[in-house]
Amino acid sequence: MLGMSRTVVGGKTKEYEFMQIRQEEGKLVFLAKPSGQAEDSFASIKLTDSEVIFENQAHDFPQRIIYRLNADGSVSARIEGAQGGQTRGIDFPLRRTKCAEGPAR
Repeated sequence: MLGMSRTVVGGKTKEYEFMQIRQEEGKLVFLAKPSGQAEDSFASIKLTDSEVIFENQAHDFPQRIIYRLNADGSVSARIEGAQGGQTRGIDFPLRRTKCAEGPAR
């Protein structure tokens, strides 16, 4: 599975990240390649029908990436871990949306 995110400010992309979830040796692995940083990987430590948790304790921030399937069919993503001696977490509510229709060919 491939993913991409970007942060746009004033119509210009300020940050971006390429992501991939793949299977390695029977486990799911989350790979992240943020703008200006080296790629890093997070191995799955929990996998159920409604949740997957990836973890890399050696990473600066985040150390955990969590995806949860909600009862309404939406997905919640969360990154969490220690940063500057404090435990932090950031939630990302995700929802399905229609793609804009492109020009006719």
